[in-house]
Amino acid sequence: MSVSRILKWVTGALEALLGIPVLGAVIIVGLAWTPLLIMLVLHIITLVLTKKDGGASTGSILGIITSCVGWIPGVGMVMHILSAIFLMINAAKPDNASNGVVAG
Repeated sequence: MSVSRILKWVTGALEALLGIPVLGAVIIVGLAWTPLLIMLVLHIITLVLTKKDGGASTGSILGIITSCVGWIPGVGMVMHILSAIFLMINAAKPDNASNGVVAG
């Protein structure tokens, strides 16, 4: 399993945690929106590694958007849940590098 797929699982799990209605809000507001900044950095790293491995990047792009709009109540929760779903779907699929195919 490639590093990008592992990061997709990790970021997907973190997005799912932040998508829990009350708990996610308490974490984000309680830590002064720092989790959104941390998630933004993790999503960018995941996207770069995913592009290098030739995997699907939909979840990471959606995660970047989520990190930017996650401070909006309601919208943030829905976006965190959607990001988690897409990231985990992308993580379940093998990327081209793990199949022996090199993206050209």
